[in-house]
Amino acid sequence: MGLDNVAVHWPRTGRFYDPVAPAEFVDFGEIVDLPRISAPTAALAEHIAKTGTVRATAYTELVDLLLGLENVLYATENAAEDEDPVIDPDGCAWIAGGIERFVAGHRPHGETVTFDSVSTVLRGLLEQQLRWLDTRLDGLRDENGDPPQWDFTCAELGVLAAFYRRCADRGFAVYADA
Repeated sequence: MGLDNVAVHWPRTGRFYDPVAPAEFVDFGEIVDLPRISAPTAALAEHIAKTGTVRATAYTELVDLLLGLENVLYATENAAEDEDPVIDPDGCAWIAGGIERFVAGHRPHGETVTFDSVSTVLRGLLEQQLRWLDTRLDGLRDENGDPPQWDFTCAELGVLAAFYRRCADRGFAVYADA
């Protein structure tokens, strides 16, 4: 057995989630006919086209590494009271975006994704982020090179975060009244 990620309708309308008809993924079958498509790629595309399901077991370690969390494809972040491990549409968008950004970043390193090539790409992204951070920090310094004179407490920032968390949790928007 293994982990399957089955496309289902959101939100559920009864006791169970209704699977999405494979017809919603029939265009994935066209991938099989692309020139120079690898056998694993063709097999994945064909399976999705026929079932609306991904056999996700093989991808769990890689996706967890790329997204920086554990068991992403298992949807185990749900609270204990949630009986269903479901990845909601926003979560699917987050997963897709992370994989898409990785693929784009990997293209210069070739088509084959290996442990070593993943390491190279991720290290490059971290170096890019560090360069961005250095540029951002330098931009905050004044003309003498002195840093901003911030003086906050963690508790103060915790209250600030709690305001935005409350707004998010209760579906409030924040109007920027200048």
